[in-house]
Amino acid sequence: MPDPLAVAKAQLRRRMAARREALSGAEAEAAGRAVAALLAACEPFQAAERVALYAALSDELPTRPTFEAVIASERPALLPRLDADGRLRFQRVTSWEELRAGRHGVLEPSGPDAPIRLTERDLVLVPGMAFDAEGHRLGRGGGHYDAAFQPGEHRAPLWGVAYAFQLVESVPHGSRDRPVDAIVTERGVRWAEKAT
Repeated sequence: MPDPLAVAKAQLRRRMAARREALSGAEAEAAGRAVAALLAACEPFQAAERVALYAALSDELPTRPTFEAVIASERPALLPRLDADGRLRFQRVTSWEELRAGRHGVLEPSGPDAPIRLTERDLVLVPGMAFDAEGHRLGRGGGHYDAAFQPGEHRAPLWGVAYAFQLVESVPHGSRDRPVDAIVTERGVRWAEKAT
């Protein structure tokens, strides 16, 4: 018998993928610039010692404008690399051109630098297919971010990055799914109501 949670997640992923595919390139770029501007004006972003983010895939809200905002603020920008053991390791990146396509076609750091341990003084921006008001996040199903940010192990605040339509009434979730503390879209920052 199919797992009801897995079925519900798959249905929501398909629905969000269709919505994202319907966006034009111009709409996506405008949303990416809007998120970067909102973050740059946001106190938690300004106060973070380092900002960890990711290189968005073509169907995700573009993150390069946010990367450029971090670099312009003269703070370290950290991006993840998916290692052979399936774990995310964050490394400092000083230029977008340093990134190379890794597993699953995601741009990631290519250098031999040692991974950086994130702390509560950092801010981590994470991708997602959908988010809800309580901070529950639906990823692509690999579990890499959930595994990288286990409750109690990492104290860095997690902020989801998404288009406004990716905020839904309820995200199906299980005990292993790590919620985010806030979600930023092209329309603003929304704090999670019950992130735990």
